[in-house]
Amino acid sequence: MDAGRAGAGPAGLCRCDTPGAADCCFLARYAAEFRMGTFDWDLDTGLLDVDAGALAVFDMDPADFDGRPTSLGPRVTPDEGRRLDAMVTQALKDGSTHYGAYFRVRRRDGQLRWTHTQGIIRRDETGRPRRIIGIVRDAARELADSAARLGLDEERRRRTSVVESTTAALAHARTVQDIIDLLNDSHGLAHFGATSLVMGLMESGRIHLVAEGPQGAFVPGTRFTRVDEEYPMSEVVRTLTPRFIESAEEFAESYPVLWPHISGLGITAAAYLPLIAQARPIGALGLLYSDKNGFTDDERNVLVALGSSIAQSLQRAMLFEQEHDLAEGLQQAMLPRRIPDVPGAHIAVRYRSARLGQDIGGDWYDIIPLPGGRVGAVIGDVQGHDTHAAAVMGQLRIVLRAYAAEGHTPATVMARASVFLHELDTDRFATCTYVEADPTTGVVQAVRAGHVEPLLQDTDGSCRRLPVEGGLPLGLSAEFGRLDYPVTTREMDPGQTLLLYTDGLVERPGVDLDEGAMWLSALVRRGPRDLQELADHLCEEVDDRGGDDDVAILLLRRKGAYFPQTGGRLQQHVAQNDPEALSSARHMVRAAVRAWGARERADEIELVADELITNALMHTDGGAIVTLRMLAGPERRLRVEVEDRSSALPRRREAGDSGVSGRGLLLVDRLADVWGVDSRGSGKCVWCEFMVPNQSVN
Repeated sequence: MDAGRAGAGPAGLCRCDTPGAADCCFLARYAAEFRMGTFDWDLDTGLLDVDAGALAVFDMDPADFDGRPTSLGPRVTPDEGRRLDAMVTQALKDGSTHYGAYFRVRRRDGQLRWTHTQGIIRRDETGRPRRIIGIVRDAARELADSAARLGLDEERRRRTSVVESTTAALAHARTVQDIIDLLNDSHGLAHFGATSLVMGLMESGRIHLVAEGPQGAFVPGTRFTRVDEEYPMSEVVRTLTPRFIESAEEFAESYPVLWPHISGLGITAAAYLPLIAQARPIGALGLLYSDKNGFTDDERNVLVALGSSIAQSLQRAMLFEQEHDLAEGLQQAMLPRRIPDVPGAHIAVRYRSARLGQDIGGDWYDIIPLPGGRVGAVIGDVQGHDTHAAAVMGQLRIVLRAYAAEGHTPATVMARASVFLHELDTDRFATCTYVEADPTTGVVQAVRAGHVEPLLQDTDGSCRRLPVEGGLPLGLSAEFGRLDYPVTTREMDPGQTLLLYTDGLVERPGVDLDEGAMWLSALVRRGPRDLQELADHLCEEVDDRGGDDDVAILLLRRKGAYFPQTGGRLQQHVAQNDPEALSSARHMVRAAVRAWGARERADEIELVADELITNALMHTDGGAIVTLRMLAGPERRLRVEVEDRSSALPRRREAGDSGVSGRGLLLVDRLADVWGVDSRGSGKCVWCEFMVPNQSVN
């Protein structure tokens, strides 16, 4: 090595024939008066001239220095080296003419000593940096100086900021896996210089390794370890004391069973921290380093604080998962275990819990087999997202099912469910849609209690909202005495699909329900035609979007028309002064006549049914209940029944030449094959029957 590169004194740097010679001579004189060294870094060649004084600051033998900056690298701690490189790079880029910084040098005896450097950047006429000249000096005695203290305080603030930012991120973690993912991806670990981590949790007196690193670091047989085994995590769990391993030699000596399996990973230091919550260990965390030797007191304190924060987050996450498993199990037990097969219909149901919030709520669906091949479909949502909402949902589902199975009309089912919820001594209300469908005729009777309107998909894939007149939510209608739920009657063609859902499917931030319904209609239109695949497609959208509400979905598609020989039944309640209900009843009769193969007698049946309904509304107090049945027997018979609350029996009257009434029973007697009147406890039922030709089943 020549004298200009590592001479006997600072004068070795002075070249009066080089650019910047005046600066060079000034630095040489300055270095001669103070205990320091100088350097000259040629940026074009990359060579670094360092005098003997500077090499002494780095505690480096001149024979070991070859004029390259990387030769000084082992003397600078990795953290300090990265910081210096970033500072010099930034100064070269932003046009600075000088820089200065404190950093630590590791001497040959292993001690860390504070050092200070200052440099002047010389540029050519284009502004391109060509040369850096400067000094380095031992700054150990300056630690009490305000500048050094500020530097140390800044480092403390930086490390404290890392803990604070990591703690803030942990506050949003809801599961143990969230915490593991966060720690693996955290920039905070990079700030500490850790290459990876291992974490184990206590399970039944053993330590279960739930995260291991770096990649390929898993040691066979250590997935579960006992607390009394000679492993670092076992030790910190036993002693509740952190364990800082400052060298590879210390690691090998302290843990001879583990070290041979990880010696090839280049680990030079490690910190193992007990994870303690409420004075008991719940696990251990290990931070592994590949370029670190030793820990300062500040680093130890910060890591201990980090371990405490992680322990608290883990305990919170484990409690959350336990509560969630309990709540989810409760809700799953409340939902139907299986969906019955419904002749003439395809059905698909799905439930998705919320991705935010409590992950549990009161959404439910149900399919209720009814007499005559009919089916009841229910979708509902109890207010709230907790176990109480799930419990109320389970009770409400049971009573709705019971009321429907008893044969009550859809309006009565909804009204009774509202009274039940009101008397349940809970502050919760529920929205609900109940649909009674007959796959044979396609007649659908829908009642809505504050719920979102269903959608109807046509056979060509297009989708639209199905208007259903609504009433108050369950519980509220009973509280306010408004138990009248209007029934909307529609007819589904073969291949059409009814979509019932809860509002979590269409609710999005900043979007009202109308826009959400249009978005859902477009989604269904573009979705697959297979019913199960369509249900999965909707759930995928829910999973991708996330949200703070759970979602229930029920899809009901009518198959191609078919004609059961017996057992069909339809029912409609018609209130007085309700033209819409009367129109729905007539619509129901026409649909039944077509579906049950009675087209040849359609005019007769519709005329007689209309006459019976009109008589009940005109001559009695209260409404009427219209029921159509397909009766079993040697011949197929369509039976029309009209119930009212009057016990007075109908009688024939002579209409007279100019009379406008009195001919009703004459029409019934002439057109029906047989008719009669049955007394009921609260009124009577006028009925008539029509012989219907047999139809082949498609």
